[in-house]
Amino acid sequence: MTTSLSPTDHTPAQADPRRWAGLAVLAASLLVVVMDMTILNVALPDLTADLRPSSVAQLWIVDSYALVLAGLLIPIAALGDRWGRKRMLLAGFTVFGVASMLVLVADSPGDVIAVRALLGVGGAMIMPTTLSLIRTLFTDPRERATALGVWGAMAAVGSAVGPIVGGALLETFSWHAAFLFNVPVMVVAVLAGWLLLPESRSDRPGRLDVAGVVLSFGGMAALVYGVKELGKHGPTVTALLTLAAGAVLLTAFVRRCLGQRDPMLEVRLFAQRAFTAGVLAALTTSIAIVALLLLGSQWLQLVHGWSPLQTGAALLPMAAGGIIGSPLAPGLAARIGARAVLAGGLAVAGVGMLLLFVLPQPLSYVSVAMSLALVGAGTASLAVASAVIMGSAPADQSGSAAAIEESSYEIGGVLGVAVLGSLAAWIYRDGLPADAGYAARESLAGALGTPVGGAAVTSFEHSFAVFGLAAGLLLLAASALVWWLTPAGLDLADAHH
Repeated sequence: MTTSLSPTDHTPAQADPRRWAGLAVLAASLLVVVMDMTILNVALPDLTADLRPSSVAQLWIVDSYALVLAGLLIPIAALGDRWGRKRMLLAGFTVFGVASMLVLVADSPGDVIAVRALLGVGGAMIMPTTLSLIRTLFTDPRERATALGVWGAMAAVGSAVGPIVGGALLETFSWHAAFLFNVPVMVVAVLAGWLLLPESRSDRPGRLDVAGVVLSFGGMAALVYGVKELGKHGPTVTALLTLAAGAVLLTAFVRRCLGQRDPMLEVRLFAQRAFTAGVLAALTTSIAIVALLLLGSQWLQLVHGWSPLQTGAALLPMAAGGIIGSPLAPGLAARIGARAVLAGGLAVAGVGMLLLFVLPQPLSYVSVAMSLALVGAGTASLAVASAVIMGSAPADQSGSAAAIEESSYEIGGVLGVAVLGSLAAWIYRDGLPADAGYAARESLAGALGTPVGGAAVTSFEHSFAVFGLAAGLLLLAASALVWWLTPAGLDLADAHH
């Protein structure tokens, strides 16, 4: 006996003959957005050397994209349900391309911050809309699961290729190339999307009330900013007040949605255990992966002295696991059950993280590559998580489901840096000699070349291992919780059509 993803049966709609070509457009757009995030990380040193932003401005160059994107995901997803998802996606492509081109006239840190914020607007228009359109294009649940597997594989490709492309561009061009790379791709995306994607709207779009927009944007932005502040500066008054404000605003938003018949965000989807399990899997995986990429990049560049291009190539084992596993995960779920794949994937990723702690210290690259490969293979189960999340929602609520899934990735990434990254930083500082200066305590980069450089490298190695222990335990705990939440007979084929 199997458990349906939804209590309602519907007659499958006629499959769109352009669905696979349309998927190629959607997957390619996701690829570019993910690549853009990682390319900037590589370009940041050259950018700061050229424009010389203050420490506060540098933080805003990095954070403005995430704050705007997180704040706009919910209202823009609701607007796309009403205005048209294809229109919203094409508009997002246009905004992303124009914002990238504006970097040509950006000659101050404030200009770059504005460009990054506008890119956040474009990203918020693109990312949830791709999921909503996949939900619309693929009416057959098994085909949809395969399509979401391809979508997930493109995210893995983007995170891997981004640093490599960024490193190659910076060897020839200035930091502006990290932005201008998007322009021709977005032009092609607009043309291909116009020709290949069908328009779709919700039959029952959520209401767009001003109070709901203010509460959701303010709550999400405050939550993301508060967590970032907590990770960077500890429990300061600013961090705690911002977090409290975010919690109050989001609580008010949820209560407002629960009191409405057609809310802007259908939070009642969390009443389904399978939906909650899928969101939990996405959230915890994002927490662990973002922190691993951050610390792993530092370990490769600062401890081993590898270039950004070499570092990007060295991180490929994790992407390879996701690229190979994501399209295969839905088929495996059909054989052994969605619950086994969801919980099992988290467990495999958790074991991969634990390798950083249990393997002999100091770690060799071979040891880290083994860890990366296992984590990548485990995160391939996110294709099933996406299928569960999107399949749990009726077609008219796909915007809400997509906004919740994308929000879980955004919040997870911020929590990964703030919580696990801060844990590693605390362990690193605790292992330094008492006479280590401020710069050495702030980062390993500040310690290299000083009398405490050797001790700092040893301390960083230890902090990387402790991070692996913490991330591994988090993923294993999430695996157990996802196993408990997911119905035993959950079948990806039994979904809303």
